[in-house]
Amino acid sequence: MIVTIGNGASGCYLEGMMKLRSKKRTLTLSTLSIAAATILLLAGCSSSSNSSAGTTSTPGAAAGGVPNVPLAKALGQGEGALNLIAWAGYAENGSNDKTVDWVTPFEKTTGCKVNVKIGNTSDEMVTLMKTGQYDGVSASGDATLRLIYGGDVAPVNTSLVPNYATVSDFLKNQKWNSVAGQMYGIPHAWGANVLTSNASKVTPAPTSWSAVFDPKSPYKGKVTAYDSPIYIADAALYLMSTKPDLGIKNPYALDDKQFTAAVDLLKAQKLIVGEYWADYTKAVQSFESGNTLLGTSWQVIVNMVNSDKKVKVNATVPVEGATGWSDTWMISSKAAHPNCMYKWMDHIISPKANAQVSEYFGEAPAQTLACAQTVDKNFCATYHATDAAYASKIYYWTTPTTTCLDGRGRICKDYAAWTQAWTAIKG
Repeated sequence: MIVTIGNGASGCYLEGMMKLRSKKRTLTLSTLSIAAATILLLAGCSSSSNSSAGTTSTPGAAAGGVPNVPLAKALGQGEGALNLIAWAGYAENGSNDKTVDWVTPFEKTTGCKVNVKIGNTSDEMVTLMKTGQYDGVSASGDATLRLIYGGDVAPVNTSLVPNYATVSDFLKNQKWNSVAGQMYGIPHAWGANVLTSNASKVTPAPTSWSAVFDPKSPYKGKVTAYDSPIYIADAALYLMSTKPDLGIKNPYALDDKQFTAAVDLLKAQKLIVGEYWADYTKAVQSFESGNTLLGTSWQVIVNMVNSDKKVKVNATVPVEGATGWSDTWMISSKAAHPNCMYKWMDHIISPKANAQVSEYFGEAPAQTLACAQTVDKNFCATYHATDAAYASKIYYWTTPTTTCLDGRGRICKDYAAWTQAWTAIKG
């Protein structure tokens, strides 16, 4: 996501829109809608208040052009409550599964009673955070800068989060969770969009995205693709390797020629796609039923299909690399319970809790010490949790903007154009 800072008193100008991602760990299905792209003019980037007793201004954040939201400098006793917005499966208290509970131990230790509002999309999470009714959110990388530049979240004093010290270095100070060297959240977990195939019917297992873009595919009608404008980046990523003359350096930074090439590739792909998915539980069902034999998916989809043992699927990050996500816990600039939120951020990345949530959901933990706490001792190897080289092959979801991510200036297609093109692609 690229942010263009406006000059003068008008404040910060943030272009873009965010991708959508349904994260329902249970088999309850939901219908997702693709939100229209927006361009936000964040007028008057003035200081915001924070109810924490010990705060200070953040020169680094101010230098980065973001609102001068106070940074906590000390913590006190918990306030007795904590209101969170979270992806389903990120704050489990045993009500869905009695054996899955890392919230209750936190409540007993801190005295902070946790209330969770499930966010079904990044757009919904951003809207909810703007109400000021929530203390924190598990934001995806394409929503984080909207919250930062909107003054909706506060910078995080990582020295007040002891477990941050052993978070994987490749998740720290990234463009989706920091500005001008100042962290605005605590990394939670991450994952790649993997190429998945039916092990018995797709042989040999493909190792290139060409398998899902081949117009002569023998699996026509059995190919699946992610149902979101952000999927255009997957096509662009493939073209980075196969059409180097296009000059694509970042799959989220596409000029007219590059964008047209990616859109044309996806229009051709539509002829072999049987299903587009947004709710991953539906993707699981499609693989299990045989309606899908091949396509892009998440590791959690692979795990759920293989755990049922009806069908076995293979999964890989292809030779061209992959798109993916990285989620961050962020504290509201208007948090009514900032001490409890800081305690939560430290708890959720503690070795045991981070192992529990990552293993339950199906993603790589941010906490390096979590690997010793997983039930499946091969879990971190499966997810490449501490493998920086593997992580470097992932292009994490970010919002396409007119100002190109690769530094070429204001010549790229923004998310509004991506949304319009996606509608045309699907017909």
